[in-house]
Amino acid sequence: MRSGGYVAVAGVVSRVTGFVRTLVVAAVLGTAAVGDAYNGANNLPNMVYELLLGSVLASAVIPVLTRARRRGRKRSREFTQRLMVATMIALAVVTAVAVACAPWIVRGFVADAEQRRLATWLAYLLLPQIFFYGIAVVVGAVLNVRDSFATAAWAPVVNNVILLATCAVFVALPGPVTLTPASMTTAQILTLGIGTTAGIAGQAVWVVVALRRDGFTWSWRVRPLPYTWRPVRSGLPVMGWLLVYAVISQIGVAITMRIAFDHGGVSVYTYAELLFQVPYGILAASVLTVLMPRISRAAALGDRTAVVADLARGARYLSVALIPMTMAMSLLGPGFTTVVFTGRVDVEAATLIGTAVACSAFGLAPFALVMLQMRVFYAYNDTRTPAVLNLVMVTTKVSILVLAATMLADRAVIVMLSVASSLAYVAGAVAGHILLRRRHGLLGFSTVATTVARVAAATVLAGLAGLGAVALTRTSISAGAVEQLAATAAGAIAAALVFVLAAHVIGIPELRAARTLLRRA
Repeated sequence: MRSGGYVAVAGVVSRVTGFVRTLVVAAVLGTAAVGDAYNGANNLPNMVYELLLGSVLASAVIPVLTRARRRGRKRSREFTQRLMVATMIALAVVTAVAVACAPWIVRGFVADAEQRRLATWLAYLLLPQIFFYGIAVVVGAVLNVRDSFATAAWAPVVNNVILLATCAVFVALPGPVTLTPASMTTAQILTLGIGTTAGIAGQAVWVVVALRRDGFTWSWRVRPLPYTWRPVRSGLPVMGWLLVYAVISQIGVAITMRIAFDHGGVSVYTYAELLFQVPYGILAASVLTVLMPRISRAAALGDRTAVVADLARGARYLSVALIPMTMAMSLLGPGFTTVVFTGRVDVEAATLIGTAVACSAFGLAPFALVMLQMRVFYAYNDTRTPAVLNLVMVTTKVSILVLAATMLADRAVIVMLSVASSLAYVAGAVAGHILLRRRHGLLGFSTVATTVARVAAATVLAGLAGLGAVALTRTSISAGAVEQLAATAAGAIAAALVFVLAAHVIGIPELRAARTLLRRA
């Protein structure tokens, strides 16, 4: 739990700098055609990381590495080296194929000719991120298995700093006052694409250096081919289902991006998703990062009781952390984004980003629960069930988006891009619980339900207090941006104070345990 605290600190710094990075990119590029082209081109490697590498590859690699450690230090080190060599080769091939296919990938979801030309050039420069994302994830998994959590958690900060520097260089370059896909200069395109990829490369270099400092001995020598690739051959069934997962995900991404481009909402959707991820990255990722090796070790030892206990424990702590954040995002989202998004982002677009965040906030806790459930399946070397869960989620999302695109106006469809994601997380969490229940029997979720009820009661009281503070502030102040800032601040402070008081009166054991751990740390 102390390691989790260190990861949480790194997560806070990472998400804060990432939030600043998001605001700066939005201020520099806006939410119109240029912003959509950049975010659309950057979405492919980003979505591969979030949907495949970030959540799937690390979760699948950690149990394999955990089992290898039980065979002795020497065999574990050799297996890890072979695994990393195989991963690098596979990532290099996948990245090369993706870059070569960039024009066809972009053509699949960008209809406008000028916007497609810009997005294609950016895709050539941004798709190499896939290789560096994969290296960072695998090396981070090795660090986690070696009980080294905090160092890897700081890696995204490197990416954020490099991208902020890239934006500074972009602004300093000579170029048109009004950015359009046709008016952007070659220097601007190269700066944006190379700088963004350099940020991901810097993130990968950071974790590689961290692994070397942790005492891991590198060796690129491999044994004869049959011995070298034996672990890869034995893992082909596992990798096969990971491939199925990836294909399902990319179908969902392609349809989502096409609908977003057709309705002019790629940037709004992207920025709303980034804001949605902030509380998850700060509050949930640290819990999941620390729980994954514990669950993997218990699964390797056949200790079902320990696995179920950690599943329930994780669900309780995630609920305590994320249910209040759901209320905060729903209550304060539009006002907050109107204040913080400036530059080339107009008030209407900023409000639309906040509306998308507010309407989709209900999916925050289900999303974290799905990530926890998948880690349990991966701990048992089961990659088939997560692929089934992903099919449920993608099917739910695509069905909702297709209906929305045929029945609703553009602004409503843009909001539904985020809402459909949250509804998909709810469907995935329900399906995951049913499948885990069939496999493991009772999961101890009666205590989770009790915790959820207590947190929900405190959150409702906090929400009412926040609403009252917002209404009172807007009645007293009517000065545009000042009103929004004051109302957002007053609502947040009032809600936080009432939540802390209500939680103390109602009694939430997880909060008391967290305070005790923080004092000890």
